[in-house]
Amino acid sequence: MILEPVLQLRGEGSGELRGNRSPEARLEEAVGLSAAINLDIVHSGVVRVNNPKPAKLFGEGKVAELAGIVASEDLDLVVIDHPLTPVQQRNLERRLKTKVIDRTGLILEIFGDRARTKEGKLQVDLAHLTWQKSRLVRSWTHLERQRGGAGFMGGPGETQIEADRRQIQERIIALQKQLESVRRTRDLHRKKRKKIPQPVVALVGYTNAGKSTLFNRLTKADVFAKDLLFATLDPTLRKIKLPHGREVILSDTVGFISDLPTHLVAAFRATLEEVLEADLILHVRDISHPDTDAQAEDVKKTLNDLGVDAQSGAPVVEVWNKIDCLDPALREKLLDDAGHDGPVSLSALTGEGIDGLSDRIDAFMAMHDDIFSIQIPVAEGALLAKLYQMSEVLERSDAEDFVTAEVRVSDKQRGPFRDLFSEFLLDLAGRLDTSSED
Repeated sequence: MILEPVLQLRGEGSGELRGNRSPEARLEEAVGLSAAINLDIVHSGVVRVNNPKPAKLFGEGKVAELAGIVASEDLDLVVIDHPLTPVQQRNLERRLKTKVIDRTGLILEIFGDRARTKEGKLQVDLAHLTWQKSRLVRSWTHLERQRGGAGFMGGPGETQIEADRRQIQERIIALQKQLESVRRTRDLHRKKRKKIPQPVVALVGYTNAGKSTLFNRLTKADVFAKDLLFATLDPTLRKIKLPHGREVILSDTVGFISDLPTHLVAAFRATLEEVLEADLILHVRDISHPDTDAQAEDVKKTLNDLGVDAQSGAPVVEVWNKIDCLDPALREKLLDDAGHDGPVSLSALTGEGIDGLSDRIDAFMAMHDDIFSIQIPVAEGALLAKLYQMSEVLERSDAEDFVTAEVRVSDKQRGPFRDLFSEFLLDLAGRLDTSSED
């Protein structure tokens, strides 16, 4: 059973629209989250709460009604798409006589089901333990153990709850150390990538926006992509070649979602650092979704929380995906309106507009390029081969003793290129360039 609580705004009759979404839209998303781990949904509904109760969130009448549904349908799980305090969760489980989880618990269940790599499993375990630590609620006095401590009578010994909390904290510290090792390994990989300086393009977006399908379309890879929320948890990187021959590294990342718990973001920070290191971020949006604007705001908020914003982070280009789900006239308009600065419209499923995205990425990378004229002796075959590896050859003319070329060099290759070819560079007049410019 899935419940979408709507807390009534004080002094108003309308329900609270969290994230500019209607309660029905949020319920639909909660149903989608539940379907992502193959839950059989017997009952779902919106529950309006005029006065949230500290003990159970809902009033006693509503709790009794829910208990009747649980008993008649023999339900094993109740999902409440709203944060529950540990006390509320415990009391509801006692009253409903079944397992109760909130939105955070549901997302953690999905993440636990999806994680495949060692890193992904570590991140999920850390997030789950951090959440579980707050769920330990003192409720049984018989859990007090033997008396201990100094003095004649002695005080109460360590309770079971305290022992459990200590064990969880020890496990959290161990996981944090392992993830720190993962982070250092990622840093080493990034440093190696910088020595072979292909730019990094990161895909971000709301869960189920089509990032993995777009990733597969651009890279011709076979990353798991399905119409499921959080189909991707583990980051994937692939090299792709753009229309003018330039190579970039494309990174697929975990999807974002509204009300993403802060400790989940913290646990996955090692993965999301790929976004922080990107040269260009593609914000993939499901433009056919009725809540696409609200979803976009949630993604921007999460990016801001990670330190990616218009002032300090990498440039962000919006990619409007799933135009194949739109009215044909609107789809054609979006394709025709594609400009140099606005969103890129496409369908990762059918391939419409993919070339426009490749051209946009290529044009962005070219903005930071330098054009050099160079003259290399024909006998320097190894240098000629290196020239093609480190630059894009725009023009070439071959003479008896020399090869003269005009080449485009990326900003990341500029320093190594000048170090290697400085004695062969020409100025605009065709003379050797003897300047010391970096």
